[in-house]
Amino acid sequence: MSDEFVNLIKSVGIELDSKKRSGTFLQEDQIVKTFSSFFEGVEVLSIREALKKYEWLEDYMWKAVKVQDEYTAEVSEDFNGYFIRSLPNAKVEIPVEACLYLRSIKKQKVHNIIIAEENSELNIISGCVSHPTATGMHIGVTEYFVKKNAKLTFTMIHRWERGIEVRPRSGAIIDENGTFISNYILMSPVKLVQMFPTAYLNGKNSKASFNSIVVAMDSSVIDSGTRAVLKGSGSSAEIISRSISKGGKIIARGHIIGDAPKVKGHLECRGLILNSGVIHAIPELEARYPNVELSHEAAIGKIADEEIFYLMSRGLTRDEAISTIVRGFLELEIRGLPDVLKREIDKAIQMVEKDLF
Repeated sequence: MSDEFVNLIKSVGIELDSKKRSGTFLQEDQIVKTFSSFFEGVEVLSIREALKKYEWLEDYMWKAVKVQDEYTAEVSEDFNGYFIRSLPNAKVEIPVEACLYLRSIKKQKVHNIIIAEENSELNIISGCVSHPTATGMHIGVTEYFVKKNAKLTFTMIHRWERGIEVRPRSGAIIDENGTFISNYILMSPVKLVQMFPTAYLNGKNSKASFNSIVVAMDSSVIDSGTRAVLKGSGSSAEIISRSISKGGKIIARGHIIGDAPKVKGHLECRGLILNSGVIHAIPELEARYPNVELSHEAAIGKIADEEIFYLMSRGLTRDEAISTIVRGFLELEIRGLPDVLKREIDKAIQMVEKDLF
């Protein structure tokens, strides 16, 4: 591998080091380059290999995500991707890594399936990147299945180029006492991102937490959001987003549906405009039972001059003051996140935040 490619995938948390990962997967365009498991409690395969190995896997295909538009229809006809599964009772704290690299084709079509079996714990870092000269589209269908008493933490870091359109289509099904944590980071230029993943909390006392950090550079359009459907009694969901526009357009969506008694949901959307740009926040709460607790808060603005002046009075330059404020704005306290993933998220933010200024 070239030094340029290694540095590129490292910028999205991909190490290719068996001592730091419990498994690895790498796909370039439509070709799977490598996949391995370094921990006996986890399986990592290409989706094509997994479908050959397990007849029952067909029952999972298109269960959490339906063929709903032209993009999912294209993926249903031709795809590659990964299959990652934690075995029952396995605790896989060291993350599995998965990298999808768009190099030269016009459309990269991916279908991934992730299963956290009963009483297991699985952590995944997924890094998506494109070649500096690439133009095209990434269509990624990902289906997550969190079984009874299982916990799945999925951290996705996107680093695309200005000529790339990205259209993820994702869905999660969470069973009784299951926990699903999703973290998404996008802080690089991109032509378009359009996604609206849905989590179905079907099990009693199931939980979902979605955390996103999105930066829209000049000319980028980011239409992103999350829907949580609370169908299990006592289930709960939290959706928290931080958005920064540096000349781009952001549509930040959130939708929580309380479709069972004694469920709880909270939406929090905060946006910051640097110099110019557009942020459109669209929070939705839908209660179908009288005894549900749903709430939301949204705020969009700019950096206050008094905050900048205060930090400058403490010895910082103007650029340093702005950088410090932005850094604080981007920090999220994600409950239940393993320390190893906290370090990966902090490292990713540090590596790309320099592009903001």
